[in-house]
Amino acid sequence: MYDIIVVGGGPAGMTAALYGLRNGKSVLVIEKSGFGGQITHSPKVETYPGTLSMSGNEFADKMLDQILAQGAEIEFENVVSVDSEDGRKVVRTEEGSTFESKAVVLATGVKHRMLGLEGEEELVGEGISFCAVCDGDFYTGKTVCMAGGGNSALQEAILLSEKCSEVIILQDLPFLTGEPSLQKVLAAKSNVRCLTEVKITKLLKQDGEFCGVEIEQKGEKQTVACDGLFVAIGLIPENDAFAALADLNTYGYFDSDEQCTTKTPGIYVAGDCRRKGVRQLTTAVADGATAALAACRYINETLN
Repeated sequence: MYDIIVVGGGPAGMTAALYGLRNGKSVLVIEKSGFGGQITHSPKVETYPGTLSMSGNEFADKMLDQILAQGAEIEFENVVSVDSEDGRKVVRTEEGSTFESKAVVLATGVKHRMLGLEGEEELVGEGISFCAVCDGDFYTGKTVCMAGGGNSALQEAILLSEKCSEVIILQDLPFLTGEPSLQKVLAAKSNVRCLTEVKITKLLKQDGEFCGVEIEQKGEKQTVACDGLFVAIGLIPENDAFAALADLNTYGYFDSDEQCTTKTPGIYVAGDCRRKGVRQLTTAVADGATAALAACRYINETLN
């Protein structure tokens, strides 16, 4: 039996593992695909304190090396259920494995909702981005498109308008759905224009590099040249399998506050998978530390 099982190998999950290990606990991290989570989509990370610049993959690799050096064990499997049985946590995977621990940290992350276009996955980090704070500087003085018209998209567009020569908002509805105050800010900017009732039909490349999008508007197709495409059409949490242990809000996120606790003793949540106002690398690692320390306290005070 492990002291702590961490479900998810993103920044929150790996930080939880690190803090658990540094507190003398045995830790297993179960990740279904690849370590690093959403941050691996960023070619450069320049907002992490103490680090001038690094790629998301470099950050993930360093974190993985760090927790392995501290004694973490890892498994590449897909967790499908966690049960609390007689004071122990039983974690089961799609592959048929069963693991037991005293506490569990759920750091399941989120998926960015994609456009569903051919070649999209290959262009993530190479022309397609999801975070203006992370990647906006790479497009200083350039033209970018923003797919989406909700609050997140408009907030991203405002940030991009301070750096880019032009920001083109592409909204599939006849109107923007973001807050009127955000729309007012954008309307006052001479380098921002909005195309509504637009469907992005194709991603364009020239000499292997992203160069724009093909759109369809009222039955007519046209090409919009741009240097980058930011996508803000929603996030998808994958928490349903754990709803019996931790309450979910109406959007499917774990309904937990900054303490990262749940309704089930010994079960904690961390990172983008939980309800929060800011989803950044720094807030993810902060959650990981908070959840792990809470798990350690639970083990020390309740089970020992």
